[in-house]
This record gives sequence, structure tokens and C-alpha cells, in this order.
Amino acid sequence: MAINENTELEELIRNANGGLAAPPAAPFASSSSDDEDESAGLDLGTLVLVARRSLLWLLLLTALGVTASWLYLRYTKPVYQSQSILKIDERSEAATLGLAGQVAPVADKARSSKLAGEVEVIKSGIIYRRLKDSLALDVNYYVQGTVLESEMYGTSPFRVRYDITSPSYYNRKFNLKFTGPQRFRLDIMSNDQALGGEFSLGQTISFPGLKLQVTGTPFLTAKALEPDYHFTIQDEGAVNSYLDKNLAVEIVNPDANTIQISFKDFNPSKAQAIVNKIDTVYRQEKLARKRESTEQQLNFLDKISAVTEDKLKEAEVNLQNFTEETKTYDVKSDVAAIADKLEALEASRAELQEKMSLLAEITRLAEQERLTNSETETVEESIPTLSSLEDPQLATALNDLNAQQWELRRILRSSTDKTEGVQRRQAELVFTRESIRRLLIQDRKLLNRKMQLLDQQRNKLEGMLQSLPAKATELSRLMRPLDLYTKSYLMLFEKEIDFNIQKAGNTADFQILSPASPPAEPIFPSKLLVYAVGLAGGLLLGLGLIAVRYFMHNTVTNVRELDRDSKASVLGIIPTYDKEKMEISRLVVDKNPKSAISESIRSIRTNLDFISSAKKKRLISVTSTISGEGKTFVTVNLGGIIALSGQRVIILDLDMRKPKVNLAFDAENTRGISTILIERHSVQECIQPTTIDTLQFISAGPTPPNPSELILSDRFDAMIQELYQTYDVILIDTPPVGLVTDGILIMRKADIPLYIVRADYSRKAFIKNMNRLMRSNNFTRMCTILNDAQSGTGYGYGYGYGYGYGYGAYGQGYYEEPASKPLTFGAKVKKFFT
Repeated sequence: MAINENTELEELIRNANGGLAAPPAAPFASSSSDDEDESAGLDLGTLVLVARRSLLWLLLLTALGVTASWLYLRYTKPVYQSQSILKIDERSEAATLGLAGQVAPVADKARSSKLAGEVEVIKSGIIYRRLKDSLALDVNYYVQGTVLESEMYGTSPFRVRYDITSPSYYNRKFNLKFTGPQRFRLDIMSNDQALGGEFSLGQTISFPGLKLQVTGTPFLTAKALEPDYHFTIQDEGAVNSYLDKNLAVEIVNPDANTIQISFKDFNPSKAQAIVNKIDTVYRQEKLARKRESTEQQLNFLDKISAVTEDKLKEAEVNLQNFTEETKTYDVKSDVAAIADKLEALEASRAELQEKMSLLAEITRLAEQERLTNSETETVEESIPTLSSLEDPQLATALNDLNAQQWELRRILRSSTDKTEGVQRRQAELVFTRESIRRLLIQDRKLLNRKMQLLDQQRNKLEGMLQSLPAKATELSRLMRPLDLYTKSYLMLFEKEIDFNIQKAGNTADFQILSPASPPAEPIFPSKLLVYAVGLAGGLLLGLGLIAVRYFMHNTVTNVRELDRDSKASVLGIIPTYDKEKMEISRLVVDKNPKSAISESIRSIRTNLDFISSAKKKRLISVTSTISGEGKTFVTVNLGGIIALSGQRVIILDLDMRKPKVNLAFDAENTRGISTILIERHSVQECIQPTTIDTLQFISAGPTPPNPSELILSDRFDAMIQELYQTYDVILIDTPPVGLVTDGILIMRKADIPLYIVRADYSRKAFIKNMNRLMRSNNFTRMCTILNDAQSGTGYGYGYGYGYGYGYGAYGQGYYEEPASKPLTFGAKVKKFFT
């Protein structure tokens, strides 16, 4: 962990020096405590600072999100939805005729299944075709707005009639521009060829494969001549796709037989018109289907009745011929009993024959594609005599076959016979037919056995009648079929009457519970939702910006951060010096003794006295991590403040690689520390005066090739001892410890090592470097100073062994600062955000 932090520090130093490689720093002893991140956790102070600086961006991003929402709503076509609710039921009015008992009620299960079929009917091609014929959905008219185009449904100033023989004109834009009250220009691109020209209203326009006629409408006013128009001619596929996409039919309440029909479109009037027209067309189609089904069922009954009537006439003719030949019609009493039995047997035999005929008819129908004429019709309704077979298993199988046939037909509308679902249902259909065949075979065998039994009984009875008179026997034989066909004919006649009663009594109960109305508000886009998304998006972007700037905030900005992250005591704060622009560090406390910066350095001087008493000689080293953090400025002006208190102070410039102290005092650097340590000059020869009598300095002198070796020499210690004899305080401006090791060597000799941190310049990693220096070198008296702090961070913030104090905000009226001009509103806003 320590190696990673050193690498990070070296990278920061390299960036701060413009990419130049820095000399290697002195190795530091690492321990488990080095791995601790003292700055872990959320820094509320820094977060508030970053938030204040980002508040303007937050407002701008929020405004941008709301603006984006407004633009989206402005340039997005609104979608409207119109809907109606229908109640579909079968109402029997047979009770009005006094025949309510003859009509069976509609089962709940059948009613529920019917609703699903009605939904499919509404969305079928039959309804679509009638709808297109009624509303002329094949031509759409549009007017061009500033950005978006709007459809003119029912309000177009012109109408188009066409005759197309070339499909290339379908689904293309015809641009139309009026050039006068009765003149217009028409343009179209067909097969990459531009066609068009100027024409008159009502004129027949001929293009290759197309004939057009444009006529005016009551909406053709003088104002309507100005905009640009265009229209499109839709083919059947485009219209069907448009209806399928926007039409929705849903079952609202199965118990109440209610269905909701809704349609979505960019034009609210068009959506309303389509829903209302669907209601009308559906009613017409529903009634037409009922009439067709009723006619087919009546035809079936008429066919069977006609056959029975023919048989009855034949029996009547035979009886009439017998009567005319024998001149008799009486039956002897002794044959009455036998005749009754034979009649009963013959009736049973006729009934069996009728059942056999019905089985043959059912066999034929089962092999056909459908048993019934509509999906909602049951097999019992299609074959009224089915119940006479008294075979519920066969009736169930026929109903299953009918349901499977209609289900397969419905699936084939949207699938091919190659799909797995179609093949599976075809297999089920084959299986059901095979089951029906087996049931029919079983029924035939059963009927044949019964027929054989009846034949045996009849032969026995006829044998008994052989002894009776021939006339009586022949008369009885002729009466039996007559009575049988008479009863059958009457039964069929009664059933036909019953079905006609149902036909007259059952009417389509079609109620529009909630008719379609023009929608007042679009269903898409939702203004509230769009603005909420835009506002939330802007806020999230702003908060994201704050979070990014917070996590990228890697410089020390205020004394709270320095106090929290540093192990060293914060000795004080030096505010930004903005009275004049300085290219190099200068001594300013002598020119402005009562300025804020002078008072802040006096506070630091006072706090130094708590750490090391001013009554004894003191050696103070001043260093920083990299160049540019203000260590020379602090050294020069701290020396000036101490000297102004009456103590003799000398400043030593030990930054021999990049000396700056001589520049601060406008002095030469031909001799200095380097020449003293090589014994070329004496200490007294190198001491230079300043504008303050008790303050002198020794410049660095010419740059030597081996500064570290010179500092480690005995001559350096001797120089310090010699200066102690004359001066009370020795201030040493050392090289940056993040770049070279010279500063660490000097800090080990100092009574008070000072570490300079510059606000909004020094990286937070520099504080880690300072903490490692304290641990590895046991700098227990190391103190730190926050330099170049902006106003508002506070100064005179004392730490150390004593109480510490400063003037801070209480110095109002004390400092000799120039009168400031009142801030403008823009300056106040800028100050708030920065």
C-alpha cells in the first residue's frame, strides 16, 4: 500500500512539474498504519463546497432536461384513442307470443365462448372490407406544418378520385400546392421518375398506369390555398396493417357480455369515426350471419320433410288402391291384438330405419370440412334429429369435431399447414373423426341387431296372421306405413314450426353502452410523465456531475480538510494576497503591516511561541511537497513578522537547485550557502541586509553538483552554530521534500519543521506524504500552514501546544485594507457559486 501511495505521489509531482521526471524521494519506513486512509468516508464540507460550485450546472442541466421535454412534446405527434363499449346478448321474445316454454335458454358457457368468437369477427377481414368501403380509408390527406405534418380527416380542401393500374403508385406521397382558386400543382416520384404538372380542379389527370381527378370541397377557402399539401393512396395491405396496428378489441366483462372497441390514431376525429363505423358494420355483419345460418337450418328441415311427405303420399296411394279393389276398410276384432303388436313392431322398425338414415347422414357430414355454418352454432342446432339416437357420446364427439374444425380454420388464418400447431390440430381432427367412425359402426351394429330382432318378431306375428283373411291382413299391412309416415311428418312439421318461432323470437340485442367520443387528451405522449422524466434526468445529470466532481476533487481547499487528514498541527492560515500581482515571492509585511495577511502571519508567529519559546534560539525549516506551494513567500514574510517583533532573524536559502530568496529581496546570488560550505567565503561575507534592520538573509549561492553532501558536512553544523551566536531565529527555506531529499536532512536538524500546503493547488496525496514523513522521521513538532486560502475559509486558526488565537472576522476596522467597491449582482452570483 505504501509503495502504491509513493507511486501516486510521484505521478502527481511529475504532472505538477509539466511531465518532467523528478529525482527519487528518500525511502520511507512503512508500517501497517501507513495503509490507513484517514480521509475515508464522506466529507460533508467538501461535498457542500463542490455542490455550491456545481449548483449553476445543476440548474442548467435541470433546465436542459425540461427544455428537452418541451421539445419532445413540441415535435412528437400526439396519439389519441377513442373507444366504445358494446353489450352483446341473445334476447328471446317468444314469451310475447305465449310460447316461452318452447324456447330453450342460452347456456352461460355457450355465451362466454361466443364472446371470444365475436372478438375475432370484429378483427376479421370481413369487417375490414366493409369498413374500407364505408369510410374510404384508402386515401389520406395531409397538410405540412412548420415541422410536423397533420392529417386532415374530413376537413381536406380537396378530394381525390383515382384509377390505378400500376401498383408503383400505392403508398407514395403526392405533393399538391394550390397556385390559384381553381389551379394546383401536383408532383410525384414514381420508379425514380419525377412526374407532375399544373392542373385545374375537376380535370382528369393521366399518368402512366394512373388516372386522377382532384375536386374541391367546402373547406377550400382563400386561407386554405396557402399551405403545402400531400396525399397518399394506400393499398389493401397497408390499410389492413394500419387497422391491425391500431385496433384493439377486448372483453370487458364476460358475465355482462360487454366488449370494448378502441382505436388509436394521430387524428382524434378519425379515431372516433372508425370506432363508430366498426359498431355499425359489426351489427350488420352479425345480423347477416344469423340470417344465413337460419336459412341453412330451415333448408335441412325442409329436405327431410319433403322425403317424409313423399313416403306418406305413397302409403296413402297404396291404401287407396287396396280400398278401391277390395271395397272394404274393416278389420276383424280377432286380429286387433295381433295388428296392434305388428303396428308397434313396424313403428319400432321404422324408427330404427330412420336412425339408420340419420347415421348415414351423420357419416356423410362428419367427412365434410365443417358440421355447422358458424362457430357459435352447435351440432344439435344443425342436426335437430340427433337427439333421437340417444347416444350422448356420439353427440359429444360431434361437438368436439365441430370445435376442432373451427379452431383449425381460425389458426389457418394466421398460420400455414406447416406449423406445428396446425399439424397438431389436424392430427386431433383425424383422431376425432376416427372416434366418430367407430361410434357410428357400433351404433349401426346395435341397430342391425335390433332390426333383426324386430324382423323375427314380425315374421312370427305374420305367421300367425296367415290363417286370417287375406283382406284383413293386407289392410293392416297398408295401414302400418301410413300411420308411421303420418307421425313422422307431423313431428318434422312441429319441429319446423318450433324453429321458426325461435327465428322470430331471437333478435340481436346490440346495445352501445358507451358510444365513441372525440378524445380530449392524447394517450401518448403524457405531458406529466415527459416533464417528470426530463426534470428527473436533469437532476440526475446534475447530481452525477456533483458526484463526479466530488470524487475527482483531489486538492486541499480549506483548513477543515487539512486538519482532518493531517497528523501535523495546523499552525495557521495565510489568505490570498491579491493587492498586487507578483511574479515571484516578495516581502510584503513591511509595506502592509496591518493587512490581513500580516495579521495572519502574526497569528502563526504567536502559535510558534507556544510550540517553542521565543526566549531561546530556534531553528525553523520551511518546506513543501513540490514547487509553487509558497514556501519561499511564507519563509520571507514569517521572517519579516518575527523580525518586526524585535528578534534578530536570518533566512537561509538551502534550495540550492532553484534559489528564490535572493529574488524576494532583489539581491544577487554570486555567493551564499554553497560557497560557505565549500569554505570559499565566510558567513559574514555572505550575509545580506533587507529593508528590516533585524532581518538578514544568506542566498543559496551558485548551484553545486552535490547539495545533499554539503548539507551533511560538518561545515553546515558549524555554520548554524556560528549564526546562533548572532541571531535569535534561523529560518531555512528548504527544497521541496517531494522532489529531493535535501529538505528531509534539514528538517531533522530543525526545532520546528513547517510544512506548507497551498489551497486549491496542493493535492491531497501530498498530505499523505507529510504524514509518512512524520512517522518515519519522528517529526513530533512538525506543523503545517495553509497558504493562499480564499476569503471565507478563516485565518488565525491556531493549533499547537498553547491555546492559539487570531483575529479572524473580529478584525473588522483594524486592517488597513483598501476600500472595496460594492459587488454587482453578477459578482455576487459568481461569488456564491465559487
